[in-house]
Amino acid sequence: MGDLVLTEDEVGPVMRKLQERGIEITALHNHLISESPHVVYMHIEGHGEAVQMAPAIHEAVGLTKTPGPDSATAPASSETLGIDQKAIAEILGRGRKVNAGILQFGVPRAETITENGMTVPPALGVATAINFQPTGGGEAAITADFVLLAKEANPVMKALRENGIQITALHSHMLTEEPRLFFMRFWANDDAAKLARGLRVALDQTNSKK
Repeated sequence: MGDLVLTEDEVGPVMRKLQERGIEITALHNHLISESPHVVYMHIEGHGEAVQMAPAIHEAVGLTKTPGPDSATAPASSETLGIDQKAIAEILGRGRKVNAGILQFGVPRAETITENGMTVPPALGVATAINFQPTGGGEAAITADFVLLAKEANPVMKALRENGIQITALHSHMLTEEPRLFFMRFWANDDAAKLARGLRVALDQTNSKK
């Protein structure tokens, strides 16, 4: 399970290759609004032998302009972020990690999520994700997604908007999960602590693990 980040002209060839190789497409949508170049996200799901699914995904990614592993840049030191990681973590009430200069948080839901009768762990994409990218002067750009039940969608949307955080997408990622989940994408670039407080208000509207 996961998603591929594609330009519009890559969608058709990648979808064809995945379906030919038995990988299912579960969603196709935007995550952001004004990015350039415009990209779309193709969510995928497969069941079977890992060594058989891996080549299928590799072949599909080979049809895109996705850079290879040798082009990856070295991770930035956590000491050079320029935002107060500890304060942000305390506001959110969550543990943190730094990945390539991005301050990241993962917030699992309290429910057990299943797909086709199989338990889906938080790391497989069913945990709320929050990312802070420092933009200078104690500010940060934030993005990622909230994982929500239907009844939580509008309260979370209201909490985010009232705290200056833009909603960029609301959609599903899977087809047969239980309970039914919706994924709300967000974006803002402002004082990092201020944004953390707004995100905490939104998190408090969800049934997330404490």
